[in-house]
Amino acid sequence: MSRDYKATIHLPATDFPMRGDLPRREPATLERWYRIDIHARLRTERAGAPRFVLHDGPPYANGAIHLGHAVNKILKDIIVKSRSLDGMDAPYVPGWDCHGLPIELAVEKKHGKVGVKLDAAAFREKCREYALAQIDLQRADFKRLGVIGDWDHPYQTLDRSFEAGELRALAKIVGNGHLARGVKPVHWCFDCGSALAEAEIEYADKTSSAVDVAYDAIDPDAMAAAFGVTRADAAIIAVPIWTTTPWTLPASLAVSLGPELSYALVRGADRGGHPLWLVLAEALVEAAAARYGIGAPEVLGRAPGSALENLRLRHPFYPEREIPILVGDHVSAEDGTGAVHTAPGHGQEDFAVARKYDLLVHYSAAQINPVGGNGVYLPGTPIFEGQFIWKANDAVVELLRGNGHLLAFEKIRHSYPHCWRHRTPVAFRATPQWFISMDQAGLRSDALDAISAIGRERGWFPEWGEARIRSMVEGRPDWCISRQRTWGVPIALFAHRLSGEPHPDTVALMRRAADLVEAGGIDAWHALDPRDWLGDDAEHYEKVTDILDVWFDSGVTHEGVLVPRGLGKPADLYLEGSDQHRGWFQSSLLTAVAMDRAAPFRQVLTHGFTVDEHGRKMSKSLGNGIEPQEILKTLGADILRLWIASTDYRNEMSLSQEILKRTADAYRRIRNTLRFLLGNLHGFDPARHLLPNAELLLLDQWAVQRAADLQREIKAAYGRYDFPAIVQALNNFCTVDMGSIYLDVTKDRLYTMQEDSRGRRSAQSAMFRIADAVTRLLAPILSFTAEEIWGYLPGAREDSVLLATWREDLDRMPPDAALGQSGFEQLLALREAVTAVLEPMRADGVIGASLAAEVTLYLDDGLLARLAPVADELRFFFITSQLVLKPAGERPADAVKADGLEAWIVARATEAAKCVRCWHYRADVGRHADHPELCGRCVENVEGAGEDRRHF
Repeated sequence: MSRDYKATIHLPATDFPMRGDLPRREPATLERWYRIDIHARLRTERAGAPRFVLHDGPPYANGAIHLGHAVNKILKDIIVKSRSLDGMDAPYVPGWDCHGLPIELAVEKKHGKVGVKLDAAAFREKCREYALAQIDLQRADFKRLGVIGDWDHPYQTLDRSFEAGELRALAKIVGNGHLARGVKPVHWCFDCGSALAEAEIEYADKTSSAVDVAYDAIDPDAMAAAFGVTRADAAIIAVPIWTTTPWTLPASLAVSLGPELSYALVRGADRGGHPLWLVLAEALVEAAAARYGIGAPEVLGRAPGSALENLRLRHPFYPEREIPILVGDHVSAEDGTGAVHTAPGHGQEDFAVARKYDLLVHYSAAQINPVGGNGVYLPGTPIFEGQFIWKANDAVVELLRGNGHLLAFEKIRHSYPHCWRHRTPVAFRATPQWFISMDQAGLRSDALDAISAIGRERGWFPEWGEARIRSMVEGRPDWCISRQRTWGVPIALFAHRLSGEPHPDTVALMRRAADLVEAGGIDAWHALDPRDWLGDDAEHYEKVTDILDVWFDSGVTHEGVLVPRGLGKPADLYLEGSDQHRGWFQSSLLTAVAMDRAAPFRQVLTHGFTVDEHGRKMSKSLGNGIEPQEILKTLGADILRLWIASTDYRNEMSLSQEILKRTADAYRRIRNTLRFLLGNLHGFDPARHLLPNAELLLLDQWAVQRAADLQREIKAAYGRYDFPAIVQALNNFCTVDMGSIYLDVTKDRLYTMQEDSRGRRSAQSAMFRIADAVTRLLAPILSFTAEEIWGYLPGAREDSVLLATWREDLDRMPPDAALGQSGFEQLLALREAVTAVLEPMRADGVIGASLAAEVTLYLDDGLLARLAPVADELRFFFITSQLVLKPAGERPADAVKADGLEAWIVARATEAAKCVRCWHYRADVGRHADHPELCGRCVENVEGAGEDRRHF
């Protein structure tokens, strides 16, 4: 080049870095957000706007956050920020669940159990200190994720005000008639030393001893007569039961049959020289006979289960105990023998059928439930006193084997309830507990009505959430809300020493207790002398020292947080993992319905769990876990946020290093697109240079319209919580609309036209609107990156992108625009067809770049007429040095047909010279004596009035 034309070319210039370097840059952005108090600013600026409240389900204040925490908090943050961009007032108050066993265990590990080194009050103080320290650790990580909220004023279930509010909520539930007390079987963890709620149970495989045990008829003649047969001399008639819990047999008080089931009297093997006849469900005869070694079972008679009701059997190793036959609908013929050994102290259905027959009044509490809270048989339990139940299984089997009542024995592997904290098997134990009854005041039916009402408003995300929680509420037992532990909100009741019933003034006393706790904390209740409140009545009542189930703590946050903070009730959205259909979603629903007969939420969103790329649960033992802290240090929060947004949260969410790498690649495409837009806005001042949309060139109008379409699509996706659709739309926009079309075409105009020309300012005006709009669209997901871009965009604007709303001046192409919308779509399809022709020529070395090609398009009359108004600038759109339109009838034989269009393409390498400034190959290169290396267009842009463009 004989002259330097670089000064006349406007290459992109920006300080916005190409590399994200997010781990280093994000903390500075975070510090700025909290320096300007972004959450408080939003509350001030959105005051009076329509409100959207996402109520935070409290994580447990114990241990570092894991990937599941990050998924949950980031999904919430995306939604809250998108509602804020909608112009809504969307406060986010984070919270923590602070009572319960895990904190107790952590304190016990350091200080010992209550009464060893610390009394109860000192122990509770250590629990409080531990929980607050854990909150500080978790809060720092949550903030580092870019989650914006009122972190300086979170709700904590250990706050006195919350504990007092919890008691007031319980008082309201009691006043509405939902509290019940009773000796009922509940899940009991021997490691916890406490009852557990359904939400605290998980199922895991366990190896158990499966036994068939014969219960001999006390009056075999009457039993035979029920089957319409006469007993043979000395024949023993027995009803076999099948159980996987031999340890419950000391508590066996009855045998239950199905009233409508058909039972067969079957000839079995002899016992002690006497014939043995067995009563089996007819549908199970073959399977049971095979277990007992009976080759071809002979059926002696048949009878329905109802015909055997109230006949008496003898306990298999307590011969003095007579066992009645009961009938109940819980008995089926799916497996076993069709006869169920009934231990009311160790099973809910057993308890229900025993209560129906008034069986329990004939036995002591120790006979109903002979197992202590430590899993050891109580003193006085015949044969097994002092043995641990799991170890006693073998002893029970050997006892039955020795006395001839063991018909079959095998070890089986099956699903069994375990404590979710200790991962150890639990047992049903009948103990005095406090319950929220599901039926005595209509709670179950009211809750089901509330579930349906939300479903009618399409408030369950995904929709299957409705069926899931409905089935759980339909089948759940009464909610055991009492725990025999130290660290928690006391059940502030006075119970009658003989009847166990609450004091008649319980509601008023509980509200008084709430005031006491608010002033002096939960220790004030424990220190209270009942005589101070009850006077002489105190001798008849005892102060309840059980604490409330922690699911009740978190379940009443709608009352303890939303109401006192003025956030309104119900909340617009609850969002948690899929396990919370039996946890927080359900506890919140039940408490709210018990209090108000209305759900505490309008919508419920459920997300899945995190797994590795093979679908396996992440764990340290497998070495496949990825901690959020690791991602923050190596890639940055925005990469983690982008992965979460791009993954279908409705199912299990797979993550691996390879998936993170692909996510980082997608992030770079988005970042580089915005960097190119920013680079071409160098020297652009919106106050002086921004053109109205109607004055933009055709291509720029189309690009702004595509941004408008993108914004409309993404706003709708945010509204329906479809985050993967947002990420896909952004990727397509950056890769296809911008990368493959718009940015590629406009480079020539931006680089080569005069700085203040209409063509260049038109492109800059479009790019400014697009960059500004896309930055806002990115903000809920790529919050750090959007904030960084926001600082590089020209023009006056809000202090933070998080204070902004969606851009409003994105318009569709005007109806009188050249080509029109449908014509532009045809042009895009034609461009794609031309590219398909040029690519093989490039690969074969016939041409270098597409500018080295000359293209002729042969079009049908309609398309030719449609493109004629823009024909003189089409070469810029196709990025070729020459493009000619001709009628289809003139096409040569070797023309290539464009798919879906009445168009044919001919391309050849140009023979023209190359302009050193714009790189187009033009016949007029060298015609200007002063600029022998430039084309005429570039000469005009360098020395003349400047080139005029109207379309591309």
